[in-house]
Amino acid sequence: MAIPAFLKDIGQGMLHMLYPALCEGCAKPLIAAEEVLCIGCEQQLPETKYHHAEDNETALRFAGRVPFHYATSYAFFTADGLLQHLIHELKYRDKKDIGPYLGAKFGRSLQPVPHLRGIDMVIPVPLHPAKKAFRGYNQAMLIAEGIAKQLGIPASEQLLRIRETESQTNKSRSERVNNMQGAFRVKDMQQLAGKHILLVDDVLTTGATLEACAHALMAVENIKISFATIGIAVS
Repeated sequence: MAIPAFLKDIGQGMLHMLYPALCEGCAKPLIAAEEVLCIGCEQQLPETKYHHAEDNETALRFAGRVPFHYATSYAFFTADGLLQHLIHELKYRDKKDIGPYLGAKFGRSLQPVPHLRGIDMVIPVPLHPAKKAFRGYNQAMLIAEGIAKQLGIPASEQLLRIRETESQTNKSRSERVNNMQGAFRVKDMQQLAGKHILLVDDVLTTGATLEACAHALMAVENIKISFATIGIAVS
């Protein structure tokens, strides 16, 4: 016998009272309408407001390196900042709800952007299968799904990571580019032919990983590529 909806609501309410979810920013209990961050901490996210500026810093990091249609980032990623904490918890502490939460906030901000009205699909930067098996999920896919839901389009893991690469930490830009060469391939070129793809990652630093992904996608006939990252690293 199915449990009536009102009883489920009562049960969930009691569970929330006994074990309230805590804000990832200030650790205070969240109210029913809040997710991941309380309203006060949400307002502390350092949003870039890049979305309506074509020549923003995200776009400039790819300029002259790979053909692309549009590029933007949602918030500034700084050492010990709130976004760094959220990304760390998402990637290393199994807090998977942070991915769709950030993706949804980003996706809502992208809805009015004219350059993205023709987007056909959101594709995340892939993890190597061994790393994905160890972590249990790809954080970029969780973000991509949040963005895609707001834009009303599919998210798909159409890129595959075919070579395990060394950590990009402490590498120069040229070393990062060399490290990523030949690391990705397209799963189904016919499915992407003629499509406008939004390529998504968590944080943009030098852009070497996204650049390598874009080069793999450029093997697809008549593809158009845009970039979107939750964070852009700033010193």
